[in-house]
Amino acid sequence: MNEHTIPDASALSGWRKSSYSGNESGSCVEVLDGYPSGVPVRDSKVSHGPAPIFTTAGWSAFIAALKDNNPPHGQGKPT
Repeated sequence: MNEHTIPDASALSGWRKSSYSGNESGSCVEVLDGYPSGVPVRDSKVSHGPAPIFTTAGWSAFIAALKDNNPPHGQGKPT
């Protein structure tokens, strides 16, 4: 299986809100655990839209980067 995007993310069930999503304006990222070819990610406001699929290693690296540079809510770190 070599898919990179799920065309209609609403076709799958079991989405959960990412722990890194904020509660502001209903904006959040949802992920689907246990998907065989990687980690699908979707915008909760566009549930029928596409969901890119990250490799497990790619998603883990992304989360690790967030944890390493996670500023307090509402504050950014200068680059």
